[in-house]
Amino acid sequence: MIRKEEQIQLVTPGKNGQLLNEYGMPVKPPSDWRFLPAGDAGVTRKVTAQGKYWRVQYKKGRKTISKGVWAPADTINQAQSEVKAVRETDSYRTKRAAELKRREKKQELYQGEFFQAVEEYLNFHPDFKAVGHKMAQAITVHATPVGSGTVARTQLIPLEERAAKAVIAWMRHQTTAYDNMKIARIKGERRAVRRELAQRSVQLLNNYRKGLPIAGNCPLWRAVHSDNPSEHRD
Repeated sequence: MIRKEEQIQLVTPGKNGQLLNEYGMPVKPPSDWRFLPAGDAGVTRKVTAQGKYWRVQYKKGRKTISKGVWAPADTINQAQSEVKAVRETDSYRTKRAAELKRREKKQELYQGEFFQAVEEYLNFHPDFKAVGHKMAQAITVHATPVGSGTVARTQLIPLEERAAKAVIAWMRHQTTAYDNMKIARIKGERRAVRRELAQRSVQLLNNYRKGLPIAGNCPLWRAVHSDNPSEHRD
């Protein structure tokens, strides 16, 4: 029997499928509970509203990632049935279609604004406007998808700053050896490496801004004109 004070807990995944409580000790859900994976917010809200669940989450850098919740099987089954019944109604489908259309329009507008902000940050010389345009397109495609987790999706900083950071992040992966670097596990070392690479990226950008001659082996030129740039997340 689960004690009342343990009805709501935050637990983290351990080794071999274990769950660890806030003290790092192994804990086991009651036998009549089951796991509801993250992904369906509607069902999860109904389950957690009942006030008896364990949320499974872990830290990844600064982010907190939720894997789902453990809760009584009956509670999860009922929540899934109720949500399914609502989603099968015509009114819900109509509302959902309208919501998706609104989100698509919002995303389209944001992509346009972000693309323009990137081009303005690049500010390439007229001789390299075509390069800047293609580069801005590549960065926008990578950085703006909903749920991508990139700096372009944050609302905590102004659009202009998002664009600048997205350019530097894209260049870090596309024009430097960052992805293959062996970085010592020393506090602050990775940040120092990123800062040094960012300075190099800005210097490279300045060549295009000033209209200076570009070497044939320029990493930025190669990245922009590559048909299959390496995929990355940042």
